[in-house]
Amino acid sequence: MPISRWVTHVVERCAELGVALTPPHRQVVAAAVLDVKGMNIDAALEPLYEWGGELGSLLTRRAIGALGATPADIQSYGKAALLGMDVPLEWGAALLHPRLGKSVRACLPTAETIMPSVTRRGGPGASVDIPLHGVSDMWSFDHFDTVSLSVADAPAAHEILIAVALADRGRPLARVTPG
Repeated sequence: MPISRWVTHVVERCAELGVALTPPHRQVVAAAVLDVKGMNIDAALEPLYEWGGELGSLLTRRAIGALGATPADIQSYGKAALLGMDVPLEWGAALLHPRLGKSVRACLPTAETIMPSVTRRGGPGASVDIPLHGVSDMWSFDHFDTVSLSVADAPAAHEILIAVALADRGRPLARVTPG
């Protein structure tokens, strides 16, 4: 797997609009930047499926470690692919589906929902907003959230940034009900 670098981004929100959060609301994004220069646009997708499965486990373990959490502490998750301008969108989809989500769920004892995801194209420094929802209940309104990631030097035109996002609780001050 052609990984050129790893990126970890932790957000620890201690207050929301002046209201102290105890404990803090914590989110993490663990990402890998893949250099796919030289891959043929018509190449078989199977290697990307395999890389996705491997990355799901690797990124989840990195994210949990960065939070200083246990797998059982994770309450919400999401995934993203940010593609350079010369990379087919289908390659991002092949990395995120079908194996990455399955390998993330295998790392988290209460995870059983599909992972929300986003795939988009952008240049170095582009931002990707990663949707989150509950690992055990995808309809838990408290866990509908977003975390953003921007990496100054990625993705280059021939790179893919693959990310797994985790949070140890729902949105700060959440109180939306199903109505």
